[in-house]
Amino acid sequence: MTQAVFAERLGVSASYLNLIENGRRPLPAGLLVKLAETFDVDVRAFAGNDDARVVSNLLEVFADPLFEGEELSTVDVREMASASPQAAHAVLMLYRAYKGARGTTDQLVAQLTDGEDFGLAERSLLPSEEVSDLIQTRMNYFPELEQGAESLRDALGGDELAPGLTRYLERSLGVRVQVGRWADEPGTLRRYDPEGRVLLLSELLPTRARTFELAHQIALLVQRDALDALTADPALTTGESRSLGRVALANYFAAAVLMPYDAFLRAAREERNDVDVIGRRFRVGFEQVCHRLTTLRKPQAEGVPFHMIRIDAAGNISKRFSASGIRFARFSGACVRWNIFSAFQTPGMIRVQLSRMPENETYFCIARTIQKDSAGYHAQQPVLAIGLGCDIRHAPALVYADGVSLEDPRLAVSVGVTCRTCERTDCDQRALPSLKVPLRVDENRRGISLYAEARRAAPKDATSAGRAFPDGTSAAPKARPAGDRGARPAPGPRERVQR
Repeated sequence: MTQAVFAERLGVSASYLNLIENGRRPLPAGLLVKLAETFDVDVRAFAGNDDARVVSNLLEVFADPLFEGEELSTVDVREMASASPQAAHAVLMLYRAYKGARGTTDQLVAQLTDGEDFGLAERSLLPSEEVSDLIQTRMNYFPELEQGAESLRDALGGDELAPGLTRYLERSLGVRVQVGRWADEPGTLRRYDPEGRVLLLSELLPTRARTFELAHQIALLVQRDALDALTADPALTTGESRSLGRVALANYFAAAVLMPYDAFLRAAREERNDVDVIGRRFRVGFEQVCHRLTTLRKPQAEGVPFHMIRIDAAGNISKRFSASGIRFARFSGACVRWNIFSAFQTPGMIRVQLSRMPENETYFCIARTIQKDSAGYHAQQPVLAIGLGCDIRHAPALVYADGVSLEDPRLAVSVGVTCRTCERTDCDQRALPSLKVPLRVDENRRGISLYAEARRAAPKDATSAGRAFPDGTSAAPKARPAGDRGARPAPGPRERVQR
């Protein structure tokens, strides 16, 4: 069928269809419905999640100062990814290799300067990145592991989980479970001896963590074939990646054992995704509930499509997944305007934010700090922050959205992926110039930051006395604060915070 005939069947002009095909215009919802009706097309084929991820990653790559003079536009990058997806993936692989080589060089220089012996060079492709790609490609849902977890729960019957898993290891797998003193093996929380068939768990592990480690070990022993098949994915290119992938997938299995899919989905719907209430019901922690919420992707039985991110106080991302469509920084630091950073200012309390991305998508996000289990008085207590969110359309399904005016655009905080790919020039927290906006420096005028343009005062009007919001709008003086609604105490099982 020619383009002209195709356009006529859809009731649009051939030129407009050409713009859509080349990524210069979005595919409108009405036209998408017309496509489905006219040509019996599955609309899910137009989701484009993988393409959008590639474009987002490429934009971050070309934001590197290495490409400072090339002046690549967003359209150029999208056309490249659309015209040759394989070439786009190859560019990403080359950039990762480049970053790895640069890191190795820096490491070598530092070590030679200090007079230390040089060890093995760092690999250019980080195993953690490859595992993250595998999980993202599978949308963090692995039905074979879900089925295995259900079979294990059936085998346990109605037993309490921790004693039941211990008996299963001893009677069915011939593995003896012991709890060891921390002083005997400091730094070790779980150790399995395959020859002696002994599983040693540290006395420092709380009950919920011991239960998780028991299920994790069962996964490594019973789900061996499933783990081998999943980690044989071409996305995992090294032995280290496959080993790390087995650990991540065994953790997935353990979470599915502690929080069975159907029961967990029912609880999430009944309690409107109240993380604390769900955690008390299944006897797990805040991070475990958040992570499990991202895995509810079973066809015909899906939960809210969440994204999740975990960072430390320095902004290093140690865990990320997105089913909501939001993009995370891959090669550089995340935007500090996200509420996940402000969570460190109020440890243990919920922070709520409406986050508006550069292309005007708005997400409802919550964030809270977590603290790793204590390893004694002299041990450092690492504090991390967990961010959980979804598209604003799904916000009413979250208890945290109660009392938030989701339709009020003035409440949204303008957030980016990274400074280099964000085109907003009015950000007072910009740390680097934008790749998309030419840098203009006026020596005679200073803006709110070094890389933000100084703007002249706008004419006063009826709303000028109100509060200015990040997107340039304003509100009357009595309007509610924008975006990040501040600290919320983490509610108890039946406690609700008056808002």
